[in-house]
Amino acid sequence: MKADEFDKKFDDDDEDIIDDLKLSTIRRPNLEQKRINVDFPSWVVESLDREAARIGVTRQSIIKVWLVERLKAEGSASF
Repeated sequence: MKADEFDKKFDDDDEDIIDDLKLSTIRRPNLEQKRINVDFPSWVVESLDREAARIGVTRQSIIKVWLVERLKAEGSASF
């Protein structure tokens, strides 16, 4: 399908485009995962675990959220 045909189909509210997408190759730029290892003192891990349990998320989730919040506050986030 040509781009202009796809655009027209997309703009037409009556047509569903999901079958025209190759979902197996979709990716979100700058959101690819990259694994890192970070060592924390045990008191930090224990504090993270307590706070994560208090709000009902995993340790990894709270670390991610807090880091992103800090990067946004510092103006260092590029997304």
